[in-house]
Amino acid sequence: MTVVIVGASSGLGRALATGLARAGHEVIGVARTLPPESRGWIAADLSKPAEAAALIGAGVPESVDTVIWNVGVWEAAAFSPEYDFAAAGAAATAEIETLVATNVTAAILGLRALLPTLTAHARPRVILTGSTSGLRGSGRPEVAFGASKHALTGIAEALREGYRGDGLAVTTLQLGNLNTEDGLEVPEREAAARGAGTLIPVHDVVRIVVALLELSPASFVREITLPALLDERF
Repeated sequence: MTVVIVGASSGLGRALATGLARAGHEVIGVARTLPPESRGWIAADLSKPAEAAALIGAGVPESVDTVIWNVGVWEAAAFSPEYDFAAAGAAATAEIETLVATNVTAAILGLRALLPTLTAHARPRVILTGSTSGLRGSGRPEVAFGASKHALTGIAEALREGYRGDGLAVTTLQLGNLNTEDGLEVPEREAAARGAGTLIPVHDVVRIVVALLELSPASFVREITLPALLDERF
């Protein structure tokens, strides 16, 4: 398969690019800053959604049949005691606007730009990396980030219904806290030990995505919730 990974330069995206290439897939990454070895990748700043969507739509080859939308920024003080949704001022407002543009608007416009290429294939697939923060009862107070991940689930639902006749398989990965410090070059056991059960190694997510791409055309996985084992919210 030819896979476009949006948000591929570091962390989970980089691990997915490496893992899927090892599994025999052709990988095209999209990132604001391209790694030196990323020949054929697309540079796009998702905080400028319309511009990014145009670049992505024009830059992908006709062979693309799978899109992994792996984008998610959060508030600067998110996941810390310093987080304050009611913080006032121009900087706080700009932060929220950029977050929504990057996490939601870019996904809508970018996927719209990619759909004609995807649906020209017999087995088109979209995989969206959501978050357990976007699930009901998540126990998280980050309003803008949580809302954006709720929105991603809505995007997946609507795409699935709108393009079911085209055979579009849409899967949402609701991921908990990830260990993005250790890439695939770190042994899995060592990566899994970081956080003592509170962090998910990227190895697990890569393994799941590889399995999703191996399913027959007769089935798809609607949603996967993958929290860390010791995440008391789940």
